[in-house]
Amino acid sequence: MLLTADTLLTGTELLRPGWIDVDGSTIRAVGDGVPAARTDLALGAVTVVPGFVDTHVHGGGGANFSAASPEETAAAVALHRRHGTTTLIASLVTAGPDELLSQVRGLAVDVRAGLLAGIHLEGPWLSVRRCGAHEPALMRDPDPAEIDRVLAAGDGAVRMVTLAPERDGALAAIDRFTAAGVVAALGHTEAGYAQTRLAIDAGATVGTHLFNAMRPIGQREPGPVIALMEDPRVTVELITDGVHIDPAIYRHVTRSVGVQRVSLITDAMAATGMTDGHYELGPLGVDVVDGVARVAGTDTIAGSTATMDQVFRFAVEHCGRDCDDDDALLHAVAQSSLNPARALGLPAAGLAAGAVADLVVLDEDLAVAGVLHRGDWVVDPAD
Repeated sequence: MLLTADTLLTGTELLRPGWIDVDGSTIRAVGDGVPAARTDLALGAVTVVPGFVDTHVHGGGGANFSAASPEETAAAVALHRRHGTTTLIASLVTAGPDELLSQVRGLAVDVRAGLLAGIHLEGPWLSVRRCGAHEPALMRDPDPAEIDRVLAAGDGAVRMVTLAPERDGALAAIDRFTAAGVVAALGHTEAGYAQTRLAIDAGATVGTHLFNAMRPIGQREPGPVIALMEDPRVTVELITDGVHIDPAIYRHVTRSVGVQRVSLITDAMAATGMTDGHYELGPLGVDVVDGVARVAGTDTIAGSTATMDQVFRFAVEHCGRDCDDDDALLHAVAQSSLNPARALGLPAAGLAAGAVADLVVLDEDLAVAGVLHRGDWVVDPAD
């Protein structure tokens, strides 16, 4: 299948026009200009980008990954896929020891089946003071025996773990996880600058939703935000849903750390794709009003109701005055596809010969007009 488009971003290049040759589930070739061979599908005045990679998702379509049935998990993945997320990591919130093992075992089945690209454990080894939408009574210090049980339950499916570096045993836990091939992330933390630096030196390479559920920057105690931003080994997550951070923060972080160290995420929960109402995030009740999710009865934000196409558009729109339209697209593609895949050691997400045929077709408003997943149309641009 040979596709042409007026604008095609491979992840490293912007081609106008461009073409892509898909052979089954794989990309055979990509090029600029008009292809010599006959075109099977001329997409016209659209923008084609690599499939989005969302490494921090708690659910969607009414399903909460912490308590979803296999059918509900599949429905949530399908919802996000229709919005361009061709690679998805399922995130679990803080749970008790037995429940956590059960959740990991259940989602590991979906990872082995190829529905999910991995599991992210956001807790239970977090700070009670920065618990966010997690149940503080279930938080605990990382115990080596529990870590081994979790890794065994996942059988290679656990891809990332978020923990607070100030918890007793956190540095040893980082070492244990990274030795097992699991990415260690820092978040939901009250740690100081020095503590965070020690955790990075121990092997942590991701900052979980930077600024949110973190000790704020202080002029005499810079805290975790500065430590994470200044270390070139760290990729920082940003929830660019228009609720969690101001556009100026997005621009500042991108300028400070560089385009290649920012990973856009949704932090989406069960209400994504649904109407306002009452939902659950792990064991906690969540009320969604005007699309904003908060822990029931509080002002605490509880994930988002965003999809990756939304956070992509945010990045393009708020790239800044020194960023032209082409730069904005290139930056957003890197941050929504290439960077998150690289940060978690996933297969490269760009459009290139030999890569998986995952791509998103965007209309003139950057709304999803087509989604190709492993060579099959999930959203057909011809419809």
